[in-house]
Amino acid sequence: MKSSQIQALERLYRRRVPPAEFCSNELCTRLVEISTDIRRQIGILVNRTGVVEYVIVGDEKGLVIPDLRDYPLGRRTLRGLRLIHTHLRYELITEDDITDLSLLRLDLLAALLFTPGKGPISAQLAWLSTAQSGPPATLEPVTPLERIDLDCAHFIPELEADLERSARGKSTASDALERAILISVTISGTRQEAEDSMAELRELARTAQVEAISEFIQRPRSLNPRFLMGEGKMRDVVIQALQHGASMLIFDQELTPAQIRSISAMTELKVIDRSQLILDIFARRAKSLDGKVQVELAQLKYLLPRLTGRGVQMSRLMGGIGGRGPGETKLETDRRRIRDRIASLERELKELSRGRSQRRQQRIKAGVPIISIVGYTNAGKSTLLNALTKSDVFTENLLFATLDTSTRRLRFPREREVIITDTVGFIRSLPKSLMGAFKATLEELQDADLLMHVVDASHPRFEDQITQVRAILAELELGDKPELMVYNKADLLNEMKKKDTVGFLRVRQSARTRNSVTVSATDRKSLQPLLDELQRRFWEEETVDYQTDEAD
Repeated sequence: MKSSQIQALERLYRRRVPPAEFCSNELCTRLVEISTDIRRQIGILVNRTGVVEYVIVGDEKGLVIPDLRDYPLGRRTLRGLRLIHTHLRYELITEDDITDLSLLRLDLLAALLFTPGKGPISAQLAWLSTAQSGPPATLEPVTPLERIDLDCAHFIPELEADLERSARGKSTASDALERAILISVTISGTRQEAEDSMAELRELARTAQVEAISEFIQRPRSLNPRFLMGEGKMRDVVIQALQHGASMLIFDQELTPAQIRSISAMTELKVIDRSQLILDIFARRAKSLDGKVQVELAQLKYLLPRLTGRGVQMSRLMGGIGGRGPGETKLETDRRRIRDRIASLERELKELSRGRSQRRQQRIKAGVPIISIVGYTNAGKSTLLNALTKSDVFTENLLFATLDTSTRRLRFPREREVIITDTVGFIRSLPKSLMGAFKATLEELQDADLLMHVVDASHPRFEDQITQVRAILAELELGDKPELMVYNKADLLNEMKKKDTVGFLRVRQSARTRNSVTVSATDRKSLQPLLDELQRRFWEEETVDYQTDEAD
């Protein structure tokens, strides 16, 4: 462009728009004159006080809106900026315009329509729709500039209030909860498996105190390396999230660092995956020193490869020509600090592990049998421990309600006793960083004489959960340990028998096949067969009268 054209564009920053008008007629005319001269679309972003914050130059077909970091969306429904831009060929507002309006949450969008050298200037206005369904934007008919009558000073605040009410209209949870769209994109397994995994993600979100306001499952032929799903579909999901007032997107699949960056570049919503959600839950639940150290270690190992910065080419640590300079970049400093902290936590974990090992050796020397309770998360393991030992370990109908290991004694007649240890529940797609960190806690299982595998018999996919638990046990090299299957929540099977006879019979057949014991952890009377079986496993078969106290 010529210097005179650049100067004309720079002078646009000095213009002011009356707050009540979408744009003054004089400024619209000037925009059209400059656009005709340079034969490119141009646009301005104007704030609510009428100040021109950005001047944008595109090409004949469109323009690219810059990063609006000075106007972050945050928890606001609208950004506080309106876009006025030219269309060189009298085109109406396009799909790209609507996408920008929806993704960026602009107050208003106006297209100035004109034919160079012919006729007056007209405009078409658009703003976000307050309807929960249907088109994302309301489009006004093309109107000559002098006939547009819109009081932006009142209209935009009212529109923002209506959008806020619309977004909150379907919410049943507290406004204090974060709201999320749950997304699953997979090419493996069946549709039913994807829906089951989504149901589990929904429970994870509830445990993390996140309100899942919508769910989206896609099974494409191949995964998009940048967004998992196609870019257009990703934009649709983001727009839907913004329409519903969501603050984050939660993916059921683990995202690569590059995918998180690509999706985050498209939207200001928080983008997390299943692993990060589980880590957040663990961070909330960890109470003991062991648990806190393990969670922090897992979080740092997850975070390290996801730190972003200026790239390897700007590194000051590579040495040689081009590598010399004032020292470390901030990114490299952050990475070094994280690595140092990881090393420190791993040393601390080894110390804690030695302490646990000494306590285990004392139990082994005492010759007291050790039972470890394992199973899928929320199968009722802690409730069963409480019922067996009359203890008060924390329980709640949430995933990962128990995170820290609890150990109790269960006493039988003739001065006999066993030690029962409750462990953290398993889940499918458990993050590798968590598996590595929690091996220290799960090493308690190595010394167990018996694994009491608790199963939620009322769960429709209980057999898959059994498979998942056994796969994790095999990964921990515990697959050859003696196992007692305990089918829990028998009280719910009576309801299942009335509603789903086939499912009920499947549970009964599975329990018989695996020589399991069926109990209800909430009904102590149902535990007698389990106690008899435990005594038979360790001693001779006899009727059980048991007492309990907390293990040392």
